[in-house]
Order: sequence, then C-alpha cells, then structure tokens
Amino acid sequence: MKTIEEINQHNVKQILSEKKIPDFYPGDVVKVGVRITEGKKERIQYFEGVCIAKKNRDLNSSFTVRKISFGEGVERTFPLYGTLIDSIKVIRSGKVRRAKLYYLRDRTGKSARIAEKIRKKIGIDVDAKPETVTEDNVAPVVEATKEEAPTVEAPAVEAPAEEASKEEPKSESSSEKK
Repeated sequence: MKTIEEINQHNVKQILSEKKIPDFYPGDVVKVGVRITEGKKERIQYFEGVCIAKKNRDLNSSFTVRKISFGEGVERTFPLYGTLIDSIKVIRSGKVRRAKLYYLRDRTGKSARIAEKIRKKIGIDVDAKPETVTEDNVAPVVEATKEEAPTVEAPAVEAPAEEASKEEPKSESSSEKK
C-alpha cells in the first residue's frame, strides 16, 4: 500500500517528465506564462516580477511573485506543478541572504532593488560528452606558420637589443671622457 507521500512524489516525477521547470530561488526575477481561458479562446499572459517566497512541499509546492503595476504592488502565488502555468523563465538571478523577502513589501524605488548575482561560467558543459581524439578531428600542423613566426618576431626582438647595445657604449665613452 502506497502512502500519500509516495503518490505525490510519483505525480511530481510524471509532471517533470512532461514539463521543464528551471531552478530558481527567492530574489530571482522570473517571467511566468499563465494560461488564461476566456470563453472558448485560450491565451498566455506573462506575469514578470521578483520571486519573494518559495515553498517546497512535493506536489503542493508554490512560489510567490511580486511586481509593481501602475504604482501598486501586486503579488500572486502560483502552484509550481499547476496546470495553469505554461512556462517559467528566469530573467535575472538575485543576490539575497534570506528565503522569504517579505520586507520588499514596505519598500519602494531604489531601496526595493536586489543586486544581481553574477554566475561564473567555467566553459565546461556537464551534459556534453568529451570527444574522442582521432586523426579526422585533429587539425593538421602547418609547417608554414612555424617558419613565418621566427622571421616576423626575430627582427622586432633583435632590433631594440642592437640599438640598446649601441647606445650603451656611447654613454660609457662620454662618462670616460669626463
């Protein structure tokens, strides 16, 4: 006999296989596509704002998004695995130090801004498989580049050295005369 928790976890896995939900945290600016049905027509309306709270409770997970609309603060709580949500897109990552950002309700203007978290890209894809090295994908070594390089670099490096050596005896000879 399955417990309610096992049933909820199974339903979450089933929903995640159908729909991709990105990792986002409180402080992030998210754009939520909400399905709106008007009569027989269905459209998607986007709600963009700062995620101020996130609740992780398996199937009952939800998050709250706050935005300023015409000078008024508007908050909306969405179920994370609900059918009304079409898409979630992370616009900016916020650098915050707490889980619930309810203090933003009292703030307006510049004091309500959240600093952006800069994520470093190391240039390695975790999902990408490393390529096997074969003779086909290795670029051939060109001999001409090796021959050209010393001819171009050698005069540029040697010329200042020769000038410096010519200048040194002149300065020494002038000091010897005195």
